[in-house]
Amino acid sequence: MNEGSQQVRPWQERLEAGHRPVQEEWDSLVRASQSLRAWEPDIVPGLFQTADYARCVFESLAELRNTTRDTDDAVRARMKRQEWLHLPGKELHQLIWEGALCARLGSPEVMAGQLYRILAVLDLDSVRLGVVPFDAVLRLPVGNAFTMVEDRLVVIEDWYAEHWLDDADAIALHRRVWEMHAASAVYGSEARRIVARVRRDLDA
Repeated sequence: MNEGSQQVRPWQERLEAGHRPVQEEWDSLVRASQSLRAWEPDIVPGLFQTADYARCVFESLAELRNTTRDTDDAVRARMKRQEWLHLPGKELHQLIWEGALCARLGSPEVMAGQLYRILAVLDLDSVRLGVVPFDAVLRLPVGNAFTMVEDRLVVIEDWYAEHWLDDADAIALHRRVWEMHAASAVYGSEARRIVARVRRDLDA
């Protein structure tokens, strides 16, 4: 993209050939990056998803938009992107709203597997996970999901489109949003306790 550009990429056009090409583009973008910062208030982030959970997500979105269903290929591409977490020198600074852990986008079995996966991810040296609890004092409204690719690109997702922003003001603003949410998050053993509690609640 040109310096200071803003791109609106409507999903209906992006998904004309299915979800797999979008996932492969993200894989290329992520692999060329050393660090990511992301805020996810709605669902488990793609880099943490199990194949079963990702399948539920792709199928629901394909139904919503009536786009090409290439679920198996899309899931494989998303799982391939997760290899990034195991590469040397990579850093993921991920924030999750507790509601994203509680939202049951799959069966209890799918959700149990997904929550166990998050507990395993917490042990990776490349991952710093913060969970913003329901009872946290928020410094901002929860807002929308976004990913910062180093300090050069912000990608915002809404129902209509992906918004790719690389101007300095947009990057600085989203870095500030991320830092304000991070101030409300818990980490380490406290984050692990929240994930484990949500997992136990599946059996309640």
